[in-house]
Formats: sequence, structure tokens, C-alpha cells
Amino acid sequence: MDFAPPTNYRLIDTGEALERFAKQLKSATCLAVDLEADSMFHFQERVCLIQIATREQTVVIDPIECSDLAVLQPLFSDPAICKIFHGADYDVRSLFRDFAIEVNNLFDTQLASMYLGYRETGLDAVLQRHFGVKLDKRYQKKDWSQRPLPTEMIDYAAADVAYLIPLKEQLEADLAAKERLGWVAEECALLSRVRPPSNDGQPLYLRFKGAGRLSPRNLAVLENLLRYRRKTAKRKDRPLFKILSNTSLLKIANAQPTTVEALETAKAISPKQRQMYARGLIGAVNKALELRQAELPVYPRRKPPRMPRLAPERIKLLKGWRDTLAARLDLDPALLLTKALISAIAVANPADFSALLRTADIRRWQCEAFGREILAILDCLRVPPK
Repeated sequence: MDFAPPTNYRLIDTGEALERFAKQLKSATCLAVDLEADSMFHFQERVCLIQIATREQTVVIDPIECSDLAVLQPLFSDPAICKIFHGADYDVRSLFRDFAIEVNNLFDTQLASMYLGYRETGLDAVLQRHFGVKLDKRYQKKDWSQRPLPTEMIDYAAADVAYLIPLKEQLEADLAAKERLGWVAEECALLSRVRPPSNDGQPLYLRFKGAGRLSPRNLAVLENLLRYRRKTAKRKDRPLFKILSNTSLLKIANAQPTTVEALETAKAISPKQRQMYARGLIGAVNKALELRQAELPVYPRRKPPRMPRLAPERIKLLKGWRDTLAARLDLDPALLLTKALISAIAVANPADFSALLRTADIRRWQCEAFGREILAILDCLRVPPK
């Protein structure tokens, strides 16, 4: 059935109201949380709404109208209060970026759904599965920074937290029955510590997919194009992708057009984009082509560690064991062990539990749940001392 959004929520758009609400939350044991942001519409994305539900009430906080959210910091960092999100990665990063809010005691209902073997883990699909309700998603890609916000958009935002507390309780019970609650708890603790990326003055191409396959000259062109797009997007207050797509920039970096005619031949951008950006794009290309060979960037490549003699066979055995186990547990194999972790274990070749636990990026739950089996596989190929 379709889900009617809650109508008894409160909109908080003043500092005084926010302080009163924060005092009420000190006795809460869990908070359902969701955010709405404007990343589809502005260069510098920001949080535009924060929805919070307790067992008794639902509020929608307007951080544009009341920008000082310091009173929420102790609540989100309090380990005695569980914060429930669905797909928390973006929200945790955004709360820290915009308000210096750190999240402790996090429960991610999407992560829990994944470790229960759900194939569809979006909030709408999970709510349909558990409660037979269907969320209205028509406002998902609207501009949440507009003010005043239409009432129906605020209704939509409030709906996203209405079921999170009972959903968390059902998922916890199911995880406990499968003895996977500890797995999710550890993953959620790690998720609570993610932070927004920092460029730190590094080249923009380091975050561009496909840059590593370019020659130094093409890489220089790409870097200039990325800088031009960023400067233009900031001036226009538009998201990067609404100025020029990554696909367009990669085509231009490979074609290296130095004239409007050559840019048109490359068929990388639309006529409208060509009219607006041709001069800037050609300037960026020409500037890169003027660089001396010694000035060209070189994409940094990590030399792969030397693979021990039996490591490939260990990888094969571990992967086969993992895939069989995943099929039996009805889980995505990567949730049990990623390919990178399998390789790290194979290279380290730990001989006991303590050594296994020291493997980079391994979780304690993985060691406790499967450590004995992993060590047994490794022992099959262990070279006896001479």
C-alpha cells in the first residue's frame, strides 16, 4: 500500500526551537535520522534539511534558517543514543563537513539489509518488504535549498524517518537469529568514522576515473580541463556535471583540439556548450600543449608488492571457499571477504589467530566467524620448515 507521510511532525527553523528540542532528546535511546541536500543544484553542496524521529515525535530541522547546530553535536556523539540511518555514508560525511557533527553508536538499516541477504536494499524496497508500504519518491531530485519549501516536500522528507525505528528493531532481531548482529555492529562502527574527502592541493585528475590510462601530455590536458570546469562551476554555482560531463572532458583530453573547428570535430560537447565554453576549453588545451616534457605530470603508480610463491594458489583456494560460503549464507561474497582482503591474507600468510587479526583491513568479526577455516586453508599450503 502507499504510505501516507506523517502530518504530525514539527518544522524547526529557529535556534530557540532547536534548543528546546535538543533538551527533549537527552533521554532518548534511539533517533532515526535522514538528510536532504542540494548536490544536484549547486557547486558547493550543503545539507538543507535534517529529519529526526523518536518513538514519540518527528521533527524536520531547517539548517539554512537556523545554521548553528552545535546543540546537536553532543546528541549525535553520545554513545548511549543509537542513531539510525539508511545508507549512512553520505549523511555521516555531510554532517561532519557542514556542522562538525560526529556520529557515535550508528545503526545503518541498509547495511543490515545487505547482511541479511536482501537483493534490493533501497529504503523503498526494504519498507515494502517489512511493512508493505511504498514511499513517494517524486521529490527525491528536487532543489532542497529553495525557500520557502513547499509543504508537500517537507511532508516527503518527514516520511523517510517514520519507519526507521521499527525497521531497525526487526532487522536487529533477524540479524541476531542468524548470528550476524556483531558483524553489522562492527561495520557500522567503522562507517561512523568516514569523513569527506579532502583534495589537499593534489591534482584533480587523481579523482578522475580513467586518468591512469592517459599519457603525460593527455594527463596535462585533462588537468587543465578539470581546473577550467571547476572554476566555471564555482562561478556559476552549478554542480560540476551540469557544466561538462567526465565523458566530454576525457574525449577532449584525448583529441586535444586547439581550434573551435577541431573541438566541433571531436563531438565531445553540445552546440550550446560549445557556444559557452569553447574559448575556455581550447585555452586549457593549448596551455597544456605548451608545457615542456619535463613539466608534464606523471600518474602515480604503486608498484605491486612482490607476490610470494604460493600466494596465487592461496588466493584461489580462499576465493573458492568464500564463494561457496557466500552461496550457503545467501550473501554477496564481497560482504564476507573482498578480493583485496583475500590477496592481503594470501600474501601475509598468517599462521595463527593473532597474526590473522593483524592483517590490514580485516575485521574482528571475520576472524571470529571464519578465522579457523581461513587458517586451515592456509595451512594446507604452508611450506614446512627445513
